Amino acid sequence: MRLAKYLASAGVASRRASEEIVRAGRVTVGGVTVTDPAHSVDGSELISLDGRAIEPVAERVVYALHKPVGVVSTARDPHGRATVVSLVPSRARLYPVGRLDADTTGLILLTNDGELAHRLTHPSFEVPRTYRARVGGGRVREAALRALRHGVRLDDGMTAPARVQRLGPHSLELTIHEGRKRQVRRMCDVVGHPVLTLERIAFGPLKLGDLPAGRYRRLGPSEFRKLSAAAAGRPREAKSSSAPGRRSQG
Repeated sequence: MRLAKYLASAGVASRRASEEIVRAGRVTVGGVTVTDPAHSVDGSELISLDGRAIEPVAERVVYALHKPVGVVSTARDPHGRATVVSLVPSRARLYPVGRLDADTTGLILLTNDGELAHRLTHPSFEVPRTYRARVGGGRVREAALRALRHGVRLDDGMTAPARVQRLGPHSLELTIHEGRKRQVRRMCDVVGHPVLTLERIAFGPLKLGDLPAGRYRRLGPSEFRKLSAAAAGRPREAKSSSAPGRRSQG
């Protein structure tokens, strides 16, 4: 197993963050500093982070949170703003699965399972996310719907086709699976309907439902299995324009 993957599966951080931790020289394997995230380990070695031995995760957990406006999708914020992690008290070391902009509301997942988080957010696994948007620019035009369904050109390349339906004269429901930075907002801008409010209502098989803003719930075993199954498919080759990272998806 790759060292970064081991760290993620042990709940240290997401896969990408684990790679950065290794490159920073903070990890030792058998007492030797390793800076290659692809270094092979089998779990029998003494693996330490900042001098402290890493223990395997005893229990993998996922929480669904209804993120309010103004809350940032990080574990910590240097500016002292409320974070999604601060809204979910847990003994587990949690981190958000992807991001939502501070001004986007709705469903965000938090977990201590870095490998699951990687699969849920990497575009090659094509796990869908669904949003509801209230937009400006007048009544939503058929030409705009067709463009979104076909794919639109952004400054980082063409988007994949989105599933889109018009909910009303000034509202849309969009399902995407790429998760580029502020993707939904940029797509709507391109077709002449800037987003006024945006809410994520589904992530893979999970629905926001009637969970109130600021509240959370832990996924039960059945939901956890469904979420894991949604991220367990064979990955497709991702386009370079859709390369994953710590991105705001709303």
